[in-house]
Amino acid sequence: MRPILLKGHERPLTKLKYNREGDLLFTTARDKIVNVYYSHNGERLGTYMGHQGALWDVDVDPTSTLLVTGAADNTVKLWEVSTGRCLQTWEFNTAVKVSTFNEDADRLLVVTEARMGFQGTIHVYPFVIDLEAKQATEPILTITSPENKFTKAGFSYLSKYIIAGHADGSVSQYDGKTGELLKNVPVHDKEITDLQFAPDMTYFITTSKDKTARILDTKNLKIMKTYTADAPLNTGAITPKKDFIILGGGQDAKDVTTTTSRQGKFEARFYHKIFEDEIGRLKGHFGPLNHIVVHPAGTGFASGGEDGYVRVHHFDKSYYDFLYDVERMRPEN
Repeated sequence: MRPILLKGHERPLTKLKYNREGDLLFTTARDKIVNVYYSHNGERLGTYMGHQGALWDVDVDPTSTLLVTGAADNTVKLWEVSTGRCLQTWEFNTAVKVSTFNEDADRLLVVTEARMGFQGTIHVYPFVIDLEAKQATEPILTITSPENKFTKAGFSYLSKYIIAGHADGSVSQYDGKTGELLKNVPVHDKEITDLQFAPDMTYFITTSKDKTARILDTKNLKIMKTYTADAPLNTGAITPKKDFIILGGGQDAKDVTTTTSRQGKFEARFYHKIFEDEIGRLKGHFGPLNHIVVHPAGTGFASGGEDGYVRVHHFDKSYYDFLYDVERMRPEN
């Protein structure tokens, strides 16, 4: 797979997001800007400018009309996708780590950081996909976790649950309407660095600095699969067409004696989703992989790194022809 290399940011990447059709790719980094590209050829369409701090999250509604971003400047901004016009700004007491829609985009979920005496909080706002609508300024639901800060969160299928990852490595399940805590289960030994749902949202994957990734059932938070890596993990994604998952991470630069991709283990790792075996690696980044996202149609994936680059991969024929020898538990050519 020959990647398309995108150099639209001057600082490390933090989040990548395809729109529902997969023709657009949005990227955020610590350099205060959001970029949007055509995913098939990497042509940059534009830049959304207005934040005064590092960007941490980005999401786009199912119609690709509105874009929402969360940043370290304690704000969430709403943008018109086609023009880059900022339509609204929500202000908070601390940095915004998560800003995401539910599957119908009639709810906006925001996670603010625990800092300066303020508790980490999940805020849920009603939302309308309409350029002329005045969006709600007050949340209809807030959830706090005084002793265990949130690191990731999102709505499950039908917005029935809010699933949240914590700094202690546990995962919580909240009622999507009332915010009541339904379950909290230990999953990792260190903080959860990423949480991504499968396409049908009935299960999800978590990654951690403890060098493991796990798949959990959304309904009961049962751990279904565990994948073990040889480096801290920052991100994990589930492929929709094949039974694979893709993991990314790597040692922090301060922990690497020689800053090469081999020393730092800066590869995208492919695992078989069912059998939990690593089946391949893809090199390219010169720093840890901070986020990986798979194309909605399963035709490729994009990775964003600490090196400031986005690498867009389109799967070639060998990916679809790959067979897995169940009896021998190894790849078969």
